[in-house]
Amino acid sequence: MFSAAISEDDLIDLHGKVAILTGGNTGIGYATIQMLARKGAKVYMAARNGERAKEAIEKLKAENINDGSVHWHSLDLSDPRAVQRSAKEFLEKEERLDILINNAAAPAGPFKLAEDGISNMMVINHISHFVLTETLLPLMKATAKEPGADVRIVNVSSSMHARVQPTTFATKDAFNSDHHSWEEFMDAYGTTKLANILHVKALQTRLNAQATAITCIALHPGAVKTAGLQDALGGHLGWFLTACLTTLFFKSWRSGAMTVAFAAAGKKVADQREKYRGAYLVPTAAIAIPSRSALDERLQSELYESTERFVTEMGL
Repeated sequence: MFSAAISEDDLIDLHGKVAILTGGNTGIGYATIQMLARKGAKVYMAARNGERAKEAIEKLKAENINDGSVHWHSLDLSDPRAVQRSAKEFLEKEERLDILINNAAAPAGPFKLAEDGISNMMVINHISHFVLTETLLPLMKATAKEPGADVRIVNVSSSMHARVQPTTFATKDAFNSDHHSWEEFMDAYGTTKLANILHVKALQTRLNAQATAITCIALHPGAVKTAGLQDALGGHLGWFLTACLTTLFFKSWRSGAMTVAFAAAGKKVADQREKYRGAYLVPTAAIAIPSRSALDERLQSELYESTERFVTEMGL
């Protein structure tokens, strides 16, 4: 499902608003930060590598972010404990948070378990973003109570979520997809991206039950030519074939970021919040129906409850 082209003119004014996006020193996250800052937002680039983040911020300033601003916030998604510490540090910096975009994803690499017995890819793509969201949620709830507030949580997922049809998320083993071949890697990645959608839907259900005015959206940004994608494909298909494929069939950062920016700050979302709460978007900014697994309320509850349990076992 596709909609007519949209632009930055379709985004709300963000002066006085605060946003945080994970990743962002390149690719979709970079372009999204630029769009939000151009609309006046104070945007935090939450990333592990401070040097790369600061280089990206200087580049953003040179490319014009109007009167918005961009700041680095240290965040290491490979360690949920460090994520919680980072989120608490953010709470000391800011008195409001209007937009949280869980954008970063694990790069391609061999299967390995993190110290808590969950795959590194699942930790980075889901568990750590869950911890970040839960830690920042009280501030977002407080912001949502202010007059004229429009608070949003956005999970950047992928159409790859439809590759998998898990029967449960009730056990730790269900979070771990061993992968050695390219096909197995894509299934493992798809499982983490399914988790991103299930997380949004379960969280939206909980917030609705609490009468909390926060809009949660998951999305597929489209096939975008990013460094992470090229590394993943290059290692399996060869660099020449990868270059040909990404040039012919993959979109630019900005094109992919438009759906993310719309989810975070689109005027239509502000005008039709009930319609967009818990929605899944595809390029460009169109509501679509995700996989059957993503719509499974049992899987939504199991994922949320299991993640809470694992996080508690980590002492968080």
